[in-house]
Amino acid sequence: LQRQAEQTCRQLVRTQEEHEQLLQAAVEQAERLEQSLRNAEAVLAERAAQLRDAQAQLSRNKQLIEELRGENRRFAMALQAAELKQKSMEEKNQLLEEQASALKHLIGKITPASLSG
Repeated sequence: LQRQAEQTCRQLVRTQEEHEQLLQAAVEQAERLEQSLRNAEAVLAERAAQLRDAQAQLSRNKQLIEELRGENRRFAMALQAAELKQKSMEEKNQLLEEQASALKHLIGKITPASLSG
């Protein structure tokens, strides 16, 4: 009975040691998993910050695009007005050239008549 008790005791000690080893392995694995989780959280936080920065930049870019579109519309309107003014001035210039030609023709007719008279 004594031998059986000692054998059972040794078996219990071995079982306890095995359980302690398993527990230690589980604790180490849990620590590795916690570290992996912290690393993943850090990466996720960094990516989230990058996304926020990119979103802010995108918002600024959209605002700039809208401002540039407005400025482009104003330039287009100014260009259209300048083209209309240029066309009007060309028409006036054409009219002045026609009047000058008519005056030269009239002067050409008057000058010989006044010299012969």
